[in-house]
Amino acid sequence: MKLFLFAAALLFFCGAFPAQGGEFEAERKKMVREVMADAAVTALYVGSSAISPSVIKAMEKVERHRFVPSGLVPLAYLNRPLPIGHGQTISQPYIVALMTDLMKVKPGDRVLEIGTGSGYQAAILAELAGSVYSIEIIEALGREADARLKALGCRNVKAKVGDGYYGWPEAAPFDSIMVTAAASHVPPPLIRQLKRGGRMVIPLGTQFLTQSLMLVEKKQDGSITSRQILPVRFVPLTGGHP
Repeated sequence: MKLFLFAAALLFFCGAFPAQGGEFEAERKKMVREVMADAAVTALYVGSSAISPSVIKAMEKVERHRFVPSGLVPLAYLNRPLPIGHGQTISQPYIVALMTDLMKVKPGDRVLEIGTGSGYQAAILAELAGSVYSIEIIEALGREADARLKALGCRNVKAKVGDGYYGWPEAAPFDSIMVTAAASHVPPPLIRQLKRGGRMVIPLGTQFLTQSLMLVEKKQDGSITSRQILPVRFVPLTGGHP
C-alpha cells in the first residue's frame, strides 16, 4: 500500500538470504531508502522519524522478489503493495517495516503473525525473533508460503492453515503479535495469548472505510492500552469468527 497518509537462536535465521550482495541488491537498497524516507514523512503520526537498525537490516537482507508472483518480479522492490492471488496482497515495504518496528522484536522472542500471505512478513520477523508462528486462512496461499519459507531455510518459522482470529493457543503466550488484515475489533483470543509486557500491531476498520493501524499493549498488571498510529488500507480479516 503506497504510503496511505490517508493513507530459537540466532543461528536459525532464513538461510537463503545472503547478508549482503546477491540478485537485485541495488533495487533492494533503493527500496530501503524509500522506506526510511517514508518514516521521516510520517514521524508526526508515528512518534518516531526512523526505523530501528535491526529492522532495516532485515529489510536489506530478505529478498522480496522471492515472495511475489513470477510476472511481478520486476516490480518486487517498488515501495507499494502487489497482488499475490486469491484477492490478497503483499504489503507495501514501508508498512512491513513500520509494523515490525512497532513490535520491538528481540532475539529469542516468540512472535505470532496472523495472515501469512506469501510469507514475506514472516521472513522479516524470522530475522529478528527466536521463533515465528504464522497462520493463513486461505489454504492455497498458506501451503505455498509454508513450502516457500522452508525452501528458503526459514527454520524458525512454523506456518499453518487456519482462522487466525483464534490465534495459536498451543504455542502461546507470545511476546508480540502482528495482524496483517483489518479487523472490526481486537480479537479477544489474541489478547489472551499476548504476554504481559507484550505488543500487538493490528489494523482496525472496515474494507471500504477508514482503517487505523493500532498499537495494543498489555501491561505487566494485565491491563490493555491502545494507540492509533496511522491511517492504512488492508484486506479484511476473514473467517467464521464473530
